[in-house]
Amino acid sequence: MRYSIPLLLAAGALALAGCGGGSKNSAATASTTAPAATTAPSTTTTTTTTTTTTTATTTTSVAAPVTIRVLVKGGKPVGGIQRATVKKGQKVAIVVHSDVADEVHVHGYDLMADVAPGSPATIRFTADAPGRFEIELENTGVQIAELEVRP
Repeated sequence: MRYSIPLLLAAGALALAGCGGGSKNSAATASTTAPAATTAPSTTTTTTTTTTTTTATTTTSVAAPVTIRVLVKGGKPVGGIQRATVKKGQKVAIVVHSDVADEVHVHGYDLMADVAPGSPATIRFTADAPGRFEIELENTGVQIAELEVRP
């Protein structure tokens, strides 16, 4: 009987240890949960598009006024017939100095001015008709200049 008490105590301890361990494992298994899902901070990107519209503007610039100078000696243009080319819309001044009296006539524009020794003729106008135009001493019929107006 000496052996029966310690043996009974050992058997009881083993029985208790086996039962307690089983219940701990069950509780541990039941209390295990999946890790919580993590939410990454959301990033919102805003893109602003700026549209620039460029409108080309064409400006027709009129060149500076053109002066055609003619010197008449002995009833003829010195240096021959003067020739000038201008753009349509350009201002023109024709200045004639002469040693003979006559009338300066711009054909096509039908503009006239008297010229005499010591009294030059000046004709100013806007070249608004394209073409080639004779400038002459009207009474003698001598051409002294030619004006070309380009579009």
